Amino acid sequence: MAKTKIVDVKEKSSMGKIIAAVVILIVLIVIAASSVAIVPAGSTGVITTFGKVSDKTYSEGFHLKIPFAQELIVVSNKIQVYEADASAVSNDLQKVSSQIAVNFRVKNESSASIYKNIGSDYQTVVLMPAVQESMKAVTAKYSAEELITERNTVGEEIKEQLTEKVEGYGIQIEKFNIVNFDFSDEFNEAIEQKQVAEQNKLKAETEKEQKVIEAEAEAEKITINAEANAEAIKTEAQAQAEANELLAASLSQTLINYQTIEKWDGELPQVASSANPVVAIGLDDTQDDTDNTQTETETESEAE
Repeated sequence: MAKTKIVDVKEKSSMGKIIAAVVILIVLIVIAASSVAIVPAGSTGVITTFGKVSDKTYSEGFHLKIPFAQELIVVSNKIQVYEADASAVSNDLQKVSSQIAVNFRVKNESSASIYKNIGSDYQTVVLMPAVQESMKAVTAKYSAEELITERNTVGEEIKEQLTEKVEGYGIQIEKFNIVNFDFSDEFNEAIEQKQVAEQNKLKAETEKEQKVIEAEAEAEKITINAEANAEAIKTEAQAQAEANELLAASLSQTLINYQTIEKWDGELPQVASSANPVVAIGLDDTQDDTDNTQTETETESEAE
């Protein structure tokens, strides 16, 4: 019996040691796990010691901390999107409802300050009031129609004001978008009527310009035809004048020849003169004919 009791005591002692070792191992594992701080990419680790926020921050990666005393708070520094509805009044007293989208990020060096002074709900505490205030301030500078036609300019001005309001908190505005502007039904109807009137005016101006172009083309066509006709008439007149000149010259020469023949006394002088100009024309031919006649007469006499 005594031996059995001794064995039981030894077994219990060994089991206790094993349990103690397991407990110590578990404690060590827990302590080791509590000593490790891992900051994911695009984030900053904010360390609190017994609840007090430390000014020191951890960059992304693996870090060690005091187990149980220090806690790691992860603050994202990635670009985030804040979307909201905003209402304002234009300078012509038109109610403007708009949908906006803001791309922003928390600066790495401001992560501890934002968590300490604002907390994790910085969108509601800082960003939303700044957006609403900037929208109201800028919208009041423009008429409702200008808000539509100069939308990009309005958006840039709102972004500038919003940046001034939140950058002191460590929030950086990357982009500001006005997704939509919405006005009252009466204003929308008035805008539609104005657009229709402008379209009709543009159509009338286009038709007018078209008619002017057609009229100019027709006038140019008439001018070209008139010039062509005038040129044809001029050419014809020149041809007729030349023909008349030739005809007059021919008639004049004929008249001169006629008058010369009328004045001829029937004698054929040997030398042409101004009194008998035609004689010189056929003198040689007449003489030749006379000589031929005499030769033929002599030949006939000899034959007889």
